[in-house]
Amino acid sequence: MMAAGTALTVNVLRLDHGRDLPLPAYESESAAGLDLLAAVPADQPLLIPPGGRALVPTGLAVELPEGYEGQVRPRSGLAVRHGIGLLNAPGTIDADYRGEIMVLLVNLGAETFAVKRGMRIAQLVVAPVARARLSQVAALSKSARGAGGFGSTG
Repeated sequence: MMAAGTALTVNVLRLDHGRDLPLPAYESESAAGLDLLAAVPADQPLLIPPGGRALVPTGLAVELPEGYEGQVRPRSGLAVRHGIGLLNAPGTIDADYRGEIMVLLVNLGAETFAVKRGMRIAQLVVAPVARARLSQVAALSKSARGAGGFGSTG
C-alpha cells in the first residue's frame, strides 16, 4: 500500500466514443473522487424518465493496480438538484476488469433527466482493498453490540 498523499498511477484507455472528452479530474485540491463524464452522442442526450434507469458510457477503461478497486459513487449535486443517483452505489471496478466503465444512473426525481455529452455523472474513488481469508469457527467472540442489526445502535 502507498503512503497517504502519494499519487498512484492508473493506466487509462480512451475508447473511440470518448476520445474528445477530458480525462476524469479532481475538482478541488482535497477531492477524494475523480469526476466521470458521460460519453453519450452530442446530438442524442440520454433521457431518463422519473423512476427510470440507464447505463451511461464513460468512454474509458482503466487498469487498476493489484490491491486496489475503483468505487463509482453518486454526485451530490445531481442528487440534490435532480434526484439522480446510482442504482448500485458504490459500484465496484475490480483490478482485473478491463472493460468500459459504465455508470448505472437512476432518476428518483419528478422530471425526465437529460444526460448530455461531457456531463459529470459520477465520481471514481480509487481505494485499497484488503482480501479476507475466511476461517470457519464454531462460535464468534462476544461483543457489546452482539447480533443487533439495522437501527440497533440508535
